[in-house]
Amino acid sequence: MKWNDDHLVAYVQSSHIKEEQLRQHCQSHLPPHMIPSLFIILDKLPLNQNGKIDRKQLPSPEFALLPFSSSDKSDTPLNQFEEHIHTIWCQVLHSNQNNISGTTSFFSVGGHSLLFIELYHHYQSVFNFDAHALSIAPFLQQPTICQHSQLLQTVIMNSIKTTQWHTLHINEGIASFAQERIFLDEQVRFSSDIAIYNELSTLQVVQGSLSFNRLLQAFRFVLNKHKILRTSLIFNNDNNSLKQCITNSDKTFTITINQTFQNDNELRDIIYQTTINPSLFNLSTGRVFHAEILKHQTSLNENEINSNEFILNSDVLLIAFHHAASDRASFSIFFNDLCFAYNTNAILEEDDDESLQYIDYSIHEHLIDMSTSREFWYLQLEEYSLESRLSLPVDRHRSSNDHRSSSASVTHVSFDNEISQSFLEYASVHHVTPFQLGLSVLYASLFKLTHGDNDLCISCLNANRYRNELVNLIGMFISTLPYRIQIDPQWSFDDLVKYVREKCLSILEHSHYPLQHILAGLHVNQSNISFLETMYDFITISSHSDELSLDGASFKQVSFEQSSQVAKFDFMLMFVFNPTLENNRLSFHLTCSHDLFDEITVRNIGRRLEYCFQQLFSSNQTINRIDTCITSISKINVILPEETREMEDIIFCRQSHIINE
Repeated sequence: MKWNDDHLVAYVQSSHIKEEQLRQHCQSHLPPHMIPSLFIILDKLPLNQNGKIDRKQLPSPEFALLPFSSSDKSDTPLNQFEEHIHTIWCQVLHSNQNNISGTTSFFSVGGHSLLFIELYHHYQSVFNFDAHALSIAPFLQQPTICQHSQLLQTVIMNSIKTTQWHTLHINEGIASFAQERIFLDEQVRFSSDIAIYNELSTLQVVQGSLSFNRLLQAFRFVLNKHKILRTSLIFNNDNNSLKQCITNSDKTFTITINQTFQNDNELRDIIYQTTINPSLFNLSTGRVFHAEILKHQTSLNENEINSNEFILNSDVLLIAFHHAASDRASFSIFFNDLCFAYNTNAILEEDDDESLQYIDYSIHEHLIDMSTSREFWYLQLEEYSLESRLSLPVDRHRSSNDHRSSSASVTHVSFDNEISQSFLEYASVHHVTPFQLGLSVLYASLFKLTHGDNDLCISCLNANRYRNELVNLIGMFISTLPYRIQIDPQWSFDDLVKYVREKCLSILEHSHYPLQHILAGLHVNQSNISFLETMYDFITISSHSDELSLDGASFKQVSFEQSSQVAKFDFMLMFVFNPTLENNRLSFHLTCSHDLFDEITVRNIGRRLEYCFQQLFSSNQTINRIDTCITSISKINVILPEETREMEDIIFCRQSHIINE
């Protein structure tokens, strides 16, 4: 088990074995990162009432007794190159952890998948290489400072240099693959009456005030810098191509002020109506960004004279992007630039013609040699039945040519800190990312919910910022990719996790390959592919995400998630890990199409997912926890405890209204 986030401790029940024997055995059979720091030998392991090991009764390890060996890299001082890598780790982790050893896993000191991608981009920038020369996969497989040192020195020794992407000085060009996918999806799968790709961020002033004119100037500064926020998308019917054109709308951009609210219910309704408003954006004219001030009625009444000159306490700043122009990672880039522009009174400057723009990326990505990836994706989906849907417990069906209503049935489940920590410890010990572990739980649950369907294919979202030049660009980079696994019912959960980890690592090498190309290679179109209707994602909230400061004014994020949800897919599971919370740091949102699922059905599916999670990670004595190393995943139970009791009552005639004759 893990102690202090940095030590693996083994508890052994034996009366005749010595610690040195155990250490030598592990060294001959395990990689260095999986060898325990300490072995604690007990005559008998403490058990709880259910006969399982009682972790709380295990004696605490004495780390002062850690053995020292000159050959033990964990105690060997870092060399100069490793110290350089250590410094990069501290920058990415936003900490100064001097106790990180050369054999410590990145994921055991606060790292997660998004931070690991950031770490990889740091490496690319500092050591000047690209993903084709050295991909992220070996870094994930070998997540320690010593191992990263060896990988990076190989790059330096081989003098592998990357060809930098530069601006092409263009204002018109072909749309990116991601833009094309979003544009066509909105046209084909959904009615034009409701928007599904309006991405909102709503911030309420809780202290201080904002100058309207300074805020407007800051918005124009950001729109001037990031041309994608004023770029139109125009479809050419003659050659069936989608073109993007940069406009000059930053110079005439205005902030809307025409809505007020008195209470949370009215604010919730405004946010929801904005989320589904099909007229909010106009892609053909480049109106892909929207900013609006929602005035609180109290502040409006108290400050009628200067009501539009300042944004006051309780007023709400509503910012919206069309998804074709921005992804989730773009939000932090936008707000960083907005804060800089507002706080420094940055003035509007002429275009920086040398800065890389999203339109440049769109051209560069079309020039990438994708022949290897084409073969990879063909083999991934070979002989898969693309039109067969998961046999989930739907309440009704829709015909293949029906438009989606986008109406959602939603449930939300939060896990206590004990389960959250157990989940993170498992990920750290098994050297998987939280994304990979959450995906493994979903596969195990789907295997049970679909009554043993062992050929499972779902879609996952990939950040797809695979080059260092893309890290600070606003734009739509996310790729949607099929993740197919063929489950052996006899696998343990550990076996499944290992398989999923290898699958994810193999996909990373080819995550830039566009979905359109995958479907074209299979000679199918996007409208009737089953795996596109089942979506998975894992979001880690940055501990710095709330640090928005506009000249002393403080904000809080306004969130009415369930009321403003739209269903882009039939079934979407999204895990959220928020390290800034004291409790319930790990949670999931299950959003399903109301076209197929009633609210009660989605709640029941959510409860079954929660129960699967508890069997894997809870130490609660009332939960029948499975052994992830030995027990077959087919033994995971999706029948809830209360359902089991009800069935037993019926079988044994224990229902109060049934007379046993």
